[in-house]
Amino acid sequence: MEKKSIGIFDSGVGGLTVFKSIREHFPHEDIIYFGDTARVPYGPKSKHTVINYSIQNTRFLLQQNIKVLIIACNTSSAVAIPYLQKMTNIPVLGVIIPGSEEAVSLSKSGNIGIIGTEGTINSNAYKTELLKLNPNLQIFSQPCPLFVSLVEEGWIDKKVTYDIISEYLSVFKENNIDTLILGCTHYPVLKDAINSFFAGKVNLVDSSEAIIKHIEPFVGNSQQAKGKDLFYVSDNEAKFMKIANMILEKEITVLKKVTLGESWFVE
Repeated sequence: MEKKSIGIFDSGVGGLTVFKSIREHFPHEDIIYFGDTARVPYGPKSKHTVINYSIQNTRFLLQQNIKVLIIACNTSSAVAIPYLQKMTNIPVLGVIIPGSEEAVSLSKSGNIGIIGTEGTINSNAYKTELLKLNPNLQIFSQPCPLFVSLVEEGWIDKKVTYDIISEYLSVFKENNIDTLILGCTHYPVLKDAINSFFAGKVNLVDSSEAIIKHIEPFVGNSQQAKGKDLFYVSDNEAKFMKIANMILEKEITVLKKVTLGESWFVE
């Protein structure tokens, strides 16, 4: 029987933080990653468009013999999962619920901040989930759209990056949060800079770490050979490769371009 893979999709390179965490925890699993680099970012796009893109991404991955689908993109997780679950009988997991659970478990004061793309913040998906878990929380949200561009450009440790972080996140200091949800898979790439801004005094919730326990029931404890990695993108292979090597701290070897739409083909 052919070995089935874990499938992951994201709007671009940010989901590689999720990929990296899954690879470290499940070294024997085959993983297929699709980054929709032709259409990144998803955050400013309409709900309808994000759902449409997410359906196309899912359709492609379902044809790659996957056994579980991970929606690494927070924007897609916020608006598209109910539609994607109707497309398949395999588990479809997003990052909103794991991140929310982790934030509630870490917060002592009940003051929790959320940063994300405009689409994720406007959806109120994190706020809704957090209040389900604890209706007494005080929640503060801030869209940080420029963070995606900083990561996509590889501007991880530039002065302008620290300036933008200060501009976006100062409001959270004013509200005395003790926990901050990094509500976009790009944002953990900036974790060190964000942690520095808060002088290490705020818990940073990274969904790439929080989602692991949600995946465990579907992958088992196989002791087979080391798992294989396969990467697909919809554009900008060279740029993806460069940033992927930085995030993963190793060179990726198999990268293919795929064009999505009503139909798709690998080039």
